[in-house]
Amino acid sequence: MSHTPHELAEEFPDKVQRIHDLKTSDTHFAKLFDEYHEVNRTIHRAETNVEPMSDVNELDLRKTRIRLKDQIAAMLN
Repeated sequence: MSHTPHELAEEFPDKVQRIHDLKTSDTHFAKLFDEYHEVNRTIHRAETNVEPMSDVNELDLRKTRIRLKDQIAAMLN
């Protein structure tokens, strides 16, 4: 398991198999999945000061992560 907070498997523990299935069968879902993880890792690096960024940029990324998570949640249900 990753040490990065907000990983999708942690956010949707009861949907891990569905995430895997959609990731391999639905290109749109796979794109959302990849984008979510990239944004999430960027936020984590900013939070841990590995790659600091301005508060405005971090807030924009957090909004993007929420939007992506909402789209992913809709596809999982």
